[in-house]
Order: sequence, then structure tokens, then C-alpha cells
Amino acid sequence: MNILLSLSVAILAGLLMTRVAKPLKLPSVTAYLVAGILVGPYCLGRLGIEGLGFVSIEGVEQLSLVSDVALGFIAFSIGNEFRLSQLKHTGRQATVIAIFQALTATLLVDIALLLACVLTNGRISVAQAITLGAIATATAPAATLMVVRQYKAKGPVVDLLLPIVALDDAVGLVVFAVSFGIAKAVSFGTVDLVAILVNPLLEIVLSLLLGAVMGWLLTQLEKLFNSNTNRLNMTIAFVFLTVALAKLEFHIGPVTVGFSSLLVCMMLGTVFCNICPLSGELMGKADKWTSPLFALFFVVSGAELDLGVFTDLMIVCIGLVYIVMRSLGKYLGAFASAKMMHCSENICRYLGITLLPQAGVALGMCVTAKELGAQGDLIRNITLFAVLIYELVGPMLTKMALTKAGDIQPMSEEVKNRRTIKLQSLEK
Repeated sequence: MNILLSLSVAILAGLLMTRVAKPLKLPSVTAYLVAGILVGPYCLGRLGIEGLGFVSIEGVEQLSLVSDVALGFIAFSIGNEFRLSQLKHTGRQATVIAIFQALTATLLVDIALLLACVLTNGRISVAQAITLGAIATATAPAATLMVVRQYKAKGPVVDLLLPIVALDDAVGLVVFAVSFGIAKAVSFGTVDLVAILVNPLLEIVLSLLLGAVMGWLLTQLEKLFNSNTNRLNMTIAFVFLTVALAKLEFHIGPVTVGFSSLLVCMMLGTVFCNICPLSGELMGKADKWTSPLFALFFVVSGAELDLGVFTDLMIVCIGLVYIVMRSLGKYLGAFASAKMMHCSENICRYLGITLLPQAGVALGMCVTAKELGAQGDLIRNITLFAVLIYELVGPMLTKMALTKAGDIQPMSEEVKNRRTIKLQSLEK
């Protein structure tokens, strides 16, 4: 009963908060995150009243399955943007920009935090600085996709943004594996070439392969049904199945065979949209089904954010350095590489701003960082602080950037009048 009560409270709180956010012209993503913070264990949850909020972080973690499934559908939706007809025009640009902006963010964060190692007399270690530099590569696809959907954004910036966000996961995996391998070598004096080179490359290749096989299989099974309702059910079931398979992990000697859920589901969507003629129609129906799931995902994400990180002045100071340098790296990296690829002026000026949100992938890297022992706690807290700021501010900046770029069009007077008439008829 408590889980069902928490689910209903989370969705209702998120929906009501969107009404508060609407006059302020804030994206729904921000409203959901704020609602999650309010009903989370660090605000209303402290009262200990079941049904008013999440009374403990364990209660929030019980809903981790929701996050896994929601991220699977988000990656599946982004994969549908990788249509071959579009990739012929934007594929090379997206690949170069994705790699360049991620590496620039890592480089600037590394330089700033290594300098902080000297200035703070070792309050942050070299291993921690290098690891945080690698975490800086990660961009949250969920917040970006939700803003694009909410405002029906379309245009050259969005055409590049979604592929870049998807490719960012693959780039981040490699950069993090190499950087974390160096961090462990600095801390423990051992170099594991398998962990640095073999495991991340194997994870990327196997993830893309599994996603491609599942996408082909889904398309073949869709042919057995004539009803789009049954085809939609099959699609939803396959995303669930793919998320489950992506959780598999096993060892062959020193090599770890694992999968990236985001990459697997992204490839599932990519293959599906390119070989299934009905994919566009089915994705439109799936978007309506997943709307409450995404709302719940962001509320739960907000509830997980630990406000206690604000009580440690060192965390706040290092966190601010991390945020500023990562933001500069993302923006300057995207700007320079877009110029290099001869992109339009709007893409050069505004694309980098849309790459700031950070969440799930970064927090997943923090779990791996626990291998550094006590040093991993500082990494987690700084990342949590940055995620809290980025998730609240990032969607607003994404909306502003896409509006300035012309990819979000203001609502026409005709649409406004239709909505006003509809509301008036409902009131009667």
C-alpha cells in the first residue's frame, strides 16, 4: 500500500507543481524535480507522515525500477531520431561535436581541480580530480528530451542535439574508463589495462549489437499483428525486455562483459525506426503512454537529491568550480567544433547551452568511483551537488537556448484562442 501511495503522491505533486511553474514559464521538467524535492525525505518526508512524502531514502530507492524503465524509453525515443535520411546530413557533425565537447569539458575540469589540489593542500586528491573530470563528460538525455517534447521544438539545433546527447553516453564510457583507470593507478599504484581499454570498448560494441538484434527481432514480430494496439503492446514489452537484458553482467577471466542500458535501448530505437514502416505512428502512440512514466521518473529523481550537500562549505566550493568549468567546457567545445564543421551561427551560439543537464549517467559513474574507498564519498557528494544545480537550471537554459535559436516557436494567437474557448466550454 505504501508504494502505491507514494506513486500516486509523486505523480499528483508533479502535476500540481506544473500549474505553479506555468505562470513562471518554467519547463515541466523543473516543476517535476522541485515537486520531488518537496515530497522527498529531506523536506516533507522528515515529518514521517506516510502519504505526505517519501519518509526515507530507502522508500525512494524502492522505485528504482521506475527510473530504469523510464530511461529505457527515453533512450528508445532518442534512438528514433537516428534515421538514415537525417544522419546523412548531420551524422558527421554530431559525431565530431559529441567527442569534442565531452573532451573539452573533461580537460577544463581536470585542470581546474588539479589546481585546486595544490591550493587546498590536498583537500581534494589527484585521483578525485581526474575522476570528476571524467564524470563531466556525461549529459542527461532525459531532461533534454522532455523539453524538446513539451515545446514541440524543431529545427537545426534539435536535429543535432538529440544525436549528440545519445553519442555522449558512448564517449563518456570510454573517457571515464580511461580516467578512472589512471585514478586507481595514482591511488593504488596498479594499472589495469583490461579495465581501461578492453571493458569499455567491449561494453559499447556489445550494447550496440544487442540493441540491433532486439530492434530487428521487434520489427519481425510486429508483422504478426494487424492491430496497431497490439503492435504498440509488443513495442512496450520489447523495451521492458531490452532493459532487463541490459542488466546482465558476467566475467570471462579478467574481462567484464556488461551492457549500457542507454546504448542498448538507443540502438533498439534506431534499428526499429529505420526498418519498420509503421515506427513513426507507433512512436506517437508510445509517447502518450510514457507521459506519466516520465513525470514519475523526474519526481523520483528530485526526491533522490540530497540537500545535505549544501551544509559542507568545501563541497559547495569545489562543486561550484566543477559546475563553472564543466559548463565552459561544454559550451566552448560545442562552439569550436560547430564552427569547425561549418554549422550555422545559431547552432554555434546555442547548442552548447543545451548540453548542460546532468543526472543519471553521472550518478552511475559515482557508483563505480566507490572503488576508491573513502575518496569516492567526496566524488559522490560533489556530483550530487552539481546534479542538483544542473537539473533545476539546465532545463530552463535549454528552453531559453532553443527559443533564441528559433527551434521553439511561440504559441500563435489562433492556438491561444482555441485553448481559451475550450477552457471556457469546460467551465460551463
